[in-house]
Amino acid sequence: MATSSNFLTAEWRKLAIANYLVDPDVLKSYIPKNTELDFFQGKCYVSLVGFMFLNTRLKGIKIPFHSNFEEVNLRFYVRHRKDGVWKRGVTFIREIVPKPSLTFIANFIYKEKYETLPMGHIWQATDQFVEIVYSWKKQSWNSIKVVAENTQKLIIPGSEEEFITEHYWGYTRINNHTTSEYGVEHPAWNVYSVKQYNIEVDFGNTYGGAFSFLSALRPESVMLAEGSKIAVKSGAKLR
Repeated sequence: MATSSNFLTAEWRKLAIANYLVDPDVLKSYIPKNTELDFFQGKCYVSLVGFMFLNTRLKGIKIPFHSNFEEVNLRFYVRHRKDGVWKRGVTFIREIVPKPSLTFIANFIYKEKYETLPMGHIWQATDQFVEIVYSWKKQSWNSIKVVAENTQKLIIPGSEEEFITEHYWGYTRINNHTTSEYGVEHPAWNVYSVKQYNIEVDFGNTYGGAFSFLSALRPESVMLAEGSKIAVKSGAKLR
């Protein structure tokens, strides 16, 4: 893991994750320089992920009105080889947040792919079940909803859940020659047993025409992870 200083600390909580199998060719133009696609048992995934940022601090400073907010992103999985060791990470197609200042900082300074949209969430729990909904509006409302048993369990080593949740690096395509790399530290997460889900997303409108086919595609799997405290490390450039 990276030894550089913390750029951001927060909690990522109640991560609703829908995983889709795609042809690797769909992702070719999005792969950052010096990385390659990361596969699980020969399968290429993109994931729709909704979650809450809580208790967010930027370089240790709590920013008023920007501590707690939703995020929904579409991501895929890559790896980078350094000193004979593979570093497994994620690359984002787009990240949606409800705060324009977050989008400005991420896009202008760090060359990320954020977009500001109206957003909302629902967390409801009984002794038996937990219901999680994340929604965002781009012309019309989109949402991902997950209902799961209200009992957490450990992730099984070598499982699909481990592959999806345990990528500890982020890679951003700056241009054809440069990639931004940053580390993300968090413990292994617990997950819930998902019983029902409902995904109402216009993928083409939200993430671009190349991903419109996902609207008619059934996810390979849907997960709900509890999340944890996280730390995002200051980044480096790969050229």
